[in-house]
Amino acid sequence: MMIKLALIIFIGFAGGLAVGAGFVAFLTVLGIIPRLTQLTKTMKYIHRYEWAVVTGAVAACWIDLQDLIFHLNEIITIPLGLASGIFVGMLAAALTEVLNVFPILAKRIHIDEKIIILLMAIVLGKISGSLFHWIIFVDL
Repeated sequence: MMIKLALIIFIGFAGGLAVGAGFVAFLTVLGIIPRLTQLTKTMKYIHRYEWAVVTGAVAACWIDLQDLIFHLNEIITIPLGLASGIFVGMLAAALTEVLNVFPILAKRIHIDEKIIILLMAIVLGKISGSLFHWIIFVDL
């Protein structure tokens, strides 16, 4: 029984280290925080941005491990869900900007001059797919 518990603890700790290292590598290699401070012209607050990311990650992990359930009404959950969706979308957009995915894709499929159409197709596809998922598959 103790060996099984020790193995579970070891696997959980190793998994957490792997995910944490990947997250830090993602932020470091892509230079997300310095780029954000550069765009917002708040370079003197870079340490606050870094600590906000660390604090947010630790708080989110702690809340996830607590198995908390919040009973909120629609007036509160709709803006929270909208903000979460915007955050994930902006993070994905920042990743594609850094990696120059869209210009490379547009060049490969020979639509260099119509890249806005490619972007709108991706955005509208993502929105319609999300709406389809939530309307059809999620029971409220």
